[in-house]
Amino acid sequence: MKTPVIAVFDVGKTNKKLFLFNEQYKIVFERSARFTETVDEDGDPCENLESLRLSVFDSLHEVFRKPEFEVRAINFAAYGASLVYVDEDGKPLAPLYNYLKPYPEELQRKFYETYGGMETVAFTTASPVLGSLNSGMQLYRLKYERPALFERIHFALHLPQYLSFLVSGRMYSDMTSIGCHTHLWDFTKRDYHEWVYREGIIDKLAPLARADEVYPASFPGNGYGVGTGLHDSSAALIPYLVSFHEPFVLISTGTWCISLNPFNHTPLTKAELEADCLCYLHYKGTPVKASRLFAGYEHEHQVKRIAEHFGQPSSRYRNMTYDRSIVSKLQQEKGGPMPIGGKVSAFAQRNLSDFVSYEEAYHRLIMDLIALQQLSTQLVIKGSAVKRIFVDGGFSKNTIYMNLLAKAFPDMEVFAASMAQATAVGAALAIHEAWNSRPMPNDLIELRFYAQAEKKEKTEKNEP
Repeated sequence: MKTPVIAVFDVGKTNKKLFLFNEQYKIVFERSARFTETVDEDGDPCENLESLRLSVFDSLHEVFRKPEFEVRAINFAAYGASLVYVDEDGKPLAPLYNYLKPYPEELQRKFYETYGGMETVAFTTASPVLGSLNSGMQLYRLKYERPALFERIHFALHLPQYLSFLVSGRMYSDMTSIGCHTHLWDFTKRDYHEWVYREGIIDKLAPLARADEVYPASFPGNGYGVGTGLHDSSAALIPYLVSFHEPFVLISTGTWCISLNPFNHTPLTKAELEADCLCYLHYKGTPVKASRLFAGYEHEHQVKRIAEHFGQPSSRYRNMTYDRSIVSKLQQEKGGPMPIGGKVSAFAQRNLSDFVSYEEAYHRLIMDLIALQQLSTQLVIKGSAVKRIFVDGGFSKNTIYMNLLAKAFPDMEVFAASMAQATAVGAALAIHEAWNSRPMPNDLIELRFYAQAEKKEKTEKNEP
């Protein structure tokens, strides 16, 4: 008897993965690949699009040859801010430009002067000004720097939708990609921004499709459906939206620590935009308010500094437990440096000779990071009825981080959430009804509750 499965491609900047999930959303097969980057015409590094295209077909051929599986559907999740420019046959006309590619200052100035200034555009598109990371700006650049190429473009597809096209043969745009810091979507009008129409960009954008839409594959004689594909940050939120109906904030931790609140529908303020907040659209088309902090990157950098100073391995913190007495001692020390511009913690300015041990220095680092995290997460909580915080990713396994976060939010229920491959599971759940006859499982996410320390002490004293 063949096992019914869905195949999901999870395409990150570094790792490209293929998963097969059974009807209980358990991984039954996994394949991973990494490609050497190539360069664009300016010599800037970019994704090797041809290697990626071939890898999709190679992986599918391998899966279809496995007699134990029946592939019922395929979906895709991929990183955002990346466009594939295709002709009418779907053939790429240009490299997949890197979203970190420097943006020409003169062209940027011209754009914002034409459309009301940086502040106005940032407010209406619910996104900070991010250069090439605003993927709509990449299209604007092509129009003025390479007009002949721009003319030949049939559609500009975000990467998840290009991957979907490879298998379905259909070209669509998707709300989760269009609505994430692209400068394309006007959150006040709930339509494409005025500049998209005025510049003729609208003609280069494929029709919008729903995230739960499924199309037949372009290969004849098969019975599986193909999803439209999703932006990876949106896909990772879906298992939480499916599993929990009380309002919550998800802090997704990695290099960036991103606080996501799908239950906050207040418009972005100027102050929130300046503090690196943005909105994006989740798979049902509703805005999600988000704030970003570069905390994972800073943690990695400062851990190396601590390890070198105390002559210890960098990985030592992984086995460290939360020490309340160290926290109490450090809290009593008044004064000290301040965070740098709300983006970098005070720890960067601290003298490591002031600490008696690796443990003490590490606790101080996490305390400083949590001070920033509290401000960042509070930005998206304000104005909503949220009482729960879920943390996934690297910091969810760090007991010092989790205990200090619970302490920073005494009125919230704080949970470490663990689930394997949230992004890929989210892409599978988005088209659940197209391939899975079973009800959605209610045990997708494992939670560990972190009681706020002082509350915990009082509870323990009241115990018989």
